[in-house]
Amino acid sequence: MKKVFDVIIVGGGPIGIACGLEAQKRKLTYLILEKGPIVNSLFNYPVNMQFFSSSEKLEIDEIPFISKEAKPKRNEALEYYRRIVTSNKLNIHLFEKVNTVKKDSEFFRIESEKASYEASNVIISTGFYDLPNTLKVSGEELDKVSHYYKDPHFYASQKLAVVGASNSAVDAALECWRKGAEVTMIIRGPEVGQRVKYWVRPDIINRIEEGSIKAYFNTEVSEILPKEIVLNTPEGKKRIENDFVLALTGYMPNFEFLQSMGIHLSDDEKKLPEYDPDTMETNVPGLYLAGVICGGMETHKWFIENSRIHAKVIVEHIVNERSVPAV
Repeated sequence: MKKVFDVIIVGGGPIGIACGLEAQKRKLTYLILEKGPIVNSLFNYPVNMQFFSSSEKLEIDEIPFISKEAKPKRNEALEYYRRIVTSNKLNIHLFEKVNTVKKDSEFFRIESEKASYEASNVIISTGFYDLPNTLKVSGEELDKVSHYYKDPHFYASQKLAVVGASNSAVDAALECWRKGAEVTMIIRGPEVGQRVKYWVRPDIINRIEEGSIKAYFNTEVSEILPKEIVLNTPEGKKRIENDFVLALTGYMPNFEFLQSMGIHLSDDEKKLPEYDPDTMETNVPGLYLAGVICGGMETHKWFIENSRIHAKVIVEHIVNERSVPAV
């Protein structure tokens, strides 16, 4: 007879790990399924990325996070969360993508690329970093275009267009310029984003004002060609020479996956998933959301420091409401 887990956690990021820790403390049978390495999304962040949050606000389960600076770097976060997983011997399967989650009359049936499982409860903690907001223009499929930025060295001595004005776009523009790229920013609005890290925003504004980095405001990409890009500017169409495009225009949750499980989404552009904020349980009994996935298209609403509490809230509800013995 197949083992039925008390809870299966889909997503092994910081909040998924926090849910696993809480389930382990409460003596629940659990399994974390992660499609990549430990904290896959953080692993795919730029190599030099620095968090907006201070290290203590990235801590989970009150486990101290010590970093060299007040705001830790990507490599420090990877080390922190990896050590939590390994030191606590969390039950986690890596490089195992979940394809479907279906509920029958009694249990959830979870099908991954490698195996099938049954669970009384499921926590979805998959974040929003997997699906980029595309430009929807001709040429976006070219190899020169990427929606993810990793290392500035790759773009040295190249004509680089950075599309966007958020933290990721600004960091990429500054780092690549400092490694010798000829950087042009394509910004849809009238200014650099107000949510850009406060210690970085003056830097990019100064680089633009002095002409080190070219910026087109109130502008969108119209077409991407092998050696050029075409822009819609306030003055009309403009063609500029180009070797690479970083389209850093944000990301979105996998709404199709949520809907396939029966989770209701709001009808407006926010696509907010339906859940009880007191328990994090969705409209599907026994199915919970944790972390940034709760925000729908409002991807700035939830992050590690304000969604760490989800783990305790969810597991407490599972223990109290699902006839799982408390300890």
